Amino acid sequence: MPTDMPSASRRAPLPLAPGTVQGILCVEIGMLFFVGQDALMKVLLSSYPIWMLLFARSLISVAVLVPLILWLGGPHRLLTPLWPVHMLRGGLFAAGFALFYAAFPFMGLAEVSTIFFSAPLIVAVLAALWLREQIGRHRIAALGAGFAGVVIAINPTTQGLSWVSVLPLGCAMFYAVGQVLARKIGDRETSLTLGLHTLLFAGIFILPLGGLVNLLLPEVATHPHLAMRLPATISVDWPMIALLGLAGMLGYIFLSRAYQVASASLVAPFDYSYLPIATLLGYLVWNEVPPVATLWGMGLVVGSGLYLGYRELRATRHSADPALVGESVFPPTAVPLTQIHADENDVT
Repeated sequence: MPTDMPSASRRAPLPLAPGTVQGILCVEIGMLFFVGQDALMKVLLSSYPIWMLLFARSLISVAVLVPLILWLGGPHRLLTPLWPVHMLRGGLFAAGFALFYAAFPFMGLAEVSTIFFSAPLIVAVLAALWLREQIGRHRIAALGAGFAGVVIAINPTTQGLSWVSVLPLGCAMFYAVGQVLARKIGDRETSLTLGLHTLLFAGIFILPLGGLVNLLLPEVATHPHLAMRLPATISVDWPMIALLGLAGMLGYIFLSRAYQVASASLVAPFDYSYLPIATLLGYLVWNEVPPVATLWGMGLVVGSGLYLGYRELRATRHSADPALVGESVFPPTAVPLTQIHADENDVT
């Protein structure tokens, strides 16, 4: 019997799939855009309500993406049979980020962001339960440590859990579901089409959502950033509002692309690059020093996320199954596009 056959356990690691590297790079670029977007949002919230800023962000994004998709043509499309999924993602993102930005005037950028960054941990759990992505005992332990970090960052006291701390946590849950939906869509849409429809539906939902919140919770009107109002200074601040929309659009496109082309539980931990940048920016611009509890919680959250990423990277390099590669913003080259399901009407 031959003895020089390599055993499966000693098999050399496989090279990383193209989708893995591309997904990680897209996450990192997306995080840079999101830090810039959130810094602009924090500045503008002193003069404008959340509902108006989120609507303006969607409006600007749609105004840029529609002509771009028409100019590029296929495989991008304006009309899609997957619109119900896009509508659901848009609603989740509208509600989620309304909660996220509602906490800005009450908490520092690092505090809000640390609580929100339970989202990649939730993505890993949902990917295991919904997408059947593998998750072992090491990752379960890392998830437990990460959620412990979130609890420490929230810092519940004997006086009870602050309602403000719950806002970014709610956003994290909505965001996680939206990103797992992007993975379910996979290569049936391009990142431009995905970004367009998510931001379009988010813009459609955000103003009625603001009106409903003000109707059901009239006390929110005492906080200017939550009241339904139209400031008179928009003609002065429109360049900053336009920049806000562009930053958000590019961030969504790059992040959606990441979740399309790589394992959701693999790329999610790389979202944590947002935290140190946001913390440094909060200190330099607003002189915000995070509480000790937030720093401890941030350390646990980031550490667990990085460990999850390490475990997924090992699993990917030892797996013979190729990673799913989605359609690119640019014309495809050597990688063939997956055929759209026959029962879908591909209308451009």
